[in-house]
Amino acid sequence: MIIAKRAARATTHLRLKRGLSSRASGILSALNIPTNQEISGVYDGQWKGSGEVVESVCPTTGEILARINTASPADVSGALTKSREAYLQFRDVPAPRRGEILRQIREGLAIKREELGALVTLEMGKIRTEGVGEVQEFIDICDYAVGLSRMMNGRVVASERPGHTILEVPNPLGVVAVLSAFNFPVAVYGWNLALSLAAGNATIWKPSPTTPLTSIAVTSIVAKVLEKNNLPGALAGLVTGGQPVGEVLVGSKEVELVSFTGSERVGRIVGQAVVSRFGKSILELGGNNASIVMPDADLSLAVPGVFFGAVGTAGQRCTSTRRLFLHRDIADEFLARLQKLYGALKPGDPLETDTLLGPMHTPAAVNLYKSTIDYLRSIDADILFGGKEYDVTPYDGGNFVQPTIAVPKSVDMSDRIWSTETFAPILNVAIFDELQEAIRWNNAVPQGLSSSLWTRDLRNVGKWTGPSGSDAGIVNVNAGTSGAEIGASFGGNKSTGWGRESGGDAWKQYVRWSACTINFSNEAPLAQGVNFNVD
Repeated sequence: MIIAKRAARATTHLRLKRGLSSRASGILSALNIPTNQEISGVYDGQWKGSGEVVESVCPTTGEILARINTASPADVSGALTKSREAYLQFRDVPAPRRGEILRQIREGLAIKREELGALVTLEMGKIRTEGVGEVQEFIDICDYAVGLSRMMNGRVVASERPGHTILEVPNPLGVVAVLSAFNFPVAVYGWNLALSLAAGNATIWKPSPTTPLTSIAVTSIVAKVLEKNNLPGALAGLVTGGQPVGEVLVGSKEVELVSFTGSERVGRIVGQAVVSRFGKSILELGGNNASIVMPDADLSLAVPGVFFGAVGTAGQRCTSTRRLFLHRDIADEFLARLQKLYGALKPGDPLETDTLLGPMHTPAAVNLYKSTIDYLRSIDADILFGGKEYDVTPYDGGNFVQPTIAVPKSVDMSDRIWSTETFAPILNVAIFDELQEAIRWNNAVPQGLSSSLWTRDLRNVGKWTGPSGSDAGIVNVNAGTSGAEIGASFGGNKSTGWGRESGGDAWKQYVRWSACTINFSNEAPLAQGVNFNVD
């Protein structure tokens, strides 16, 4: 048996060594990721992994980048135990000191920003500038959290009772589990880790099963900072793997908060499981975002804004533009300009700086694209551009598809083409006559993440951002649905999950609030004038 295992590992070693392109090996080597052996995918202060061995596959070329030893049930249980122990130690560290740890993590990420960005591109498939930009987002939220560590303020509340005061005090919460998606394999974890550490918590990360290398590289950088400061590595633990790993984290009473990014279907399961044990959850689910273009819009801004929203990251952002509502007066001109931009797109190696269109992440995503195109044809939609895979692509094994513009005959928002988020570069277009009609369409779907209005009329802005306007969590004006900054909280309403991450008041979800009434008088009156004297 031992000989057989050694032979199998030797075969793996040779296959990886012979099959890995220089394109990939250079990026992995720059981050000290081994290219000739299986890689440990669990970290709780020590690197390990005794579960299923999975392959990381490059979506651009189809080549196997690495084989990763994921978490077994025992690995997950052990990591949770160590996370709890780490939290009990870390919760008493003063918040500004926690901020200093985050500053050092920020520096570690900045040193490897270009290399990490390239790895995101290699493993996820987004173009190089977006990969680097995603790492920058982690760096930015660390900057934010460093300042926040000195400003996580409670409140002093006036008491109705003489000689009393009331304090609202934020305290550390416990263990935070982060279940992130493939499309932002660095940034979403960064949003959560930075706020969680600033709040005094331990964090355990289960990344997407298809982006394990990125999570390993990021965790390695964070782990070095923790080790340098004599802090337990389990403050930023990692458990790679599939659904069984996620189920353990979601169901564990040792996890106070679960932050989940993914589909509405899985998010509903996660939310119900967490609330059944009275845990807290942050859900960031489906998008299905719309842009509305008014007749007074500056088309020199609106057309490229919609173009990036629909095509950026090959349509695989939570905030990608899926629906486009054009005022009848400018519809023809807008579509002509947009199709010209689409026509100039060429699929390319996302590692090349001039590439704007990379691959879909997996073959399953390509199949989803195809099935949606088939449905559009079945309902007799006008396909203005795309609707098929490319005849010529940079690599035969890549998951490349043509971005598509379609005009369905029906504008019934209950039809699945409008009401269901398709995670692919497919843009569905409808024509409207009055802004209120377009707002009604915007709000008529189950999801409510991002939305965008293009106009120069202040009256339209007031209507759009007010109580009768967009019901999404992100309500933009003259800016596309994609490309949020870290300063404001990020998240959506309705079936998007109501969760908020990143900036704004999002940090308040990562703490345990204590209302403290302090009596500094010589009397003990009851509130509301209640008299309970026995005399």
